[in-house]
Amino acid sequence: MDLNLKAGLTGKAEMKVSYEDTARAVGSGSAEVLATPKMIALLEQAAVSAVDPLLPEGLATVGTFLQVSHVAATPMGMQVHATAELLKWEGRKLIFKVEAFDEVEKVGEGIHERFVIDRRRFLEKVQGKKSGL
Repeated sequence: MDLNLKAGLTGKAEMKVSYEDTARAVGSGSAEVLATPKMIALLEQAAVSAVDPLLPEGLATVGTFLQVSHVAATPMGMQVHATAELLKWEGRKLIFKVEAFDEVEKVGEGIHERFVIDRRRFLEKVQGKKSGL
């Protein structure tokens, strides 16, 4: 599959931390600070924004691996942005460097892998799994 993607492609996503984004609200802790699962979702959104708009019609990416450190807490009301840089791609596997920053400092970093999928075939396979129950 020749997607003509190049290392160095970047994407960005941002959010303002509300109560619904806190560890207390999502059940991943008791603090009212940005929850790790919400930061992870933001990192994935940044990776999606880097490559999905460049893919041919009918193709998309899905996350398959994330190794991340959540290194600083972010309080409610603060802006957070995530960046993703495509480091390399091998066939359908894309490897990104991802980072998250609040208004003061870096709050997260890691490596994220995504796979390019044919949406129609992917959804058919998922439905087949469901009907096999």
